[in-house]
Amino acid sequence: MTTTTGPTSSAGPATNRPAARVSVADLTEIRVREPQSIADAWASRGRRPLVGDDGRLLVVAADHPARGALGVRGAGAAMASRSDLLERLATALSRPGVDGVLGTPDVLDDLLLLGALDDKLAIGSMNRGGLQGASFELDDRFTAYSAAEIGDRGLDGGKMLTRICLEDPGTVATLQASADAVTALAQRRLMAMVEPFLSTREGGRVVNQLDPDSTIRSIHIAQGLGASSAYTWLKLPVVDELDRVMDATTLPTLLLGGDPQGDPHDTYAAWGRALDLPAVRGLVVGRALLYPPDGDVAAAVDIAAGLVHGARHDTEGSRA
Repeated sequence: MTTTTGPTSSAGPATNRPAARVSVADLTEIRVREPQSIADAWASRGRRPLVGDDGRLLVVAADHPARGALGVRGAGAAMASRSDLLERLATALSRPGVDGVLGTPDVLDDLLLLGALDDKLAIGSMNRGGLQGASFELDDRFTAYSAAEIGDRGLDGGKMLTRICLEDPGTVATLQASADAVTALAQRRLMAMVEPFLSTREGGRVVNQLDPDSTIRSIHIAQGLGASSAYTWLKLPVVDELDRVMDATTLPTLLLGGDPQGDPHDTYAAWGRALDLPAVRGLVVGRALLYPPDGDVAAAVDIAAGLVHGARHDTEGSRA
């Protein structure tokens, strides 16, 4: 994949020179010789409003690897290749109806250098410290973006995983850190995307409780975090009795995809039904779109865009 971006060359300023053509293979060389070009590219990135006329969002999620979660559909190392992941992300971001991407600094900086983030939302993933399978997995410590860095770089919001385990005293530290992040993002008038789960440990593994009542309880805890809820959005799983679950909040909500299982068409149908609910304002999906069973990323993304934004985007995507 080759795209256009704006890192300057050590040969001189970029004035009156065409923008460099950057491919995935060029990224390491740019990082070695022109690390300052990342900050320069953030400063010059084309921006867009948070939402368009329909008030809906389709965001591609790519923050799983930073938590050591590389598996998709039972393939434990599916996301191990960074070059492959970037190719898939670039394809997804090029499709009509895709509003942006959620990721950690390493992934977003790569996409920025590739020119894939112009006029797209960039949502920074903030806490990746709860590594998958670790003894400290429930310690969702803030190890990536801070609210200050999100604001300084010109990102469009921040996302925080907020797992609530009533048997784990460390949960209160996660709640405090998430609340502080919500407050700091609201002060900067930036989206605070909170992803809450009521979680337990079962057989040494962390298990998110995906029944309606547990989800409702997690919503009430999450929406009370921070000194202002003005810029808070929720990121929630698709669960049973979703109409009752969504009655627990007035906050705009994006539904997550999770590790895909079963027939994709069943997943698409569930998303379509959920998107009929007024508080549900779109999807934040990663693995289900980036690693579809047939390998056709563009087709999977076009289906999701059609569900979120309507048939117009689906039709445009099929012609692109």
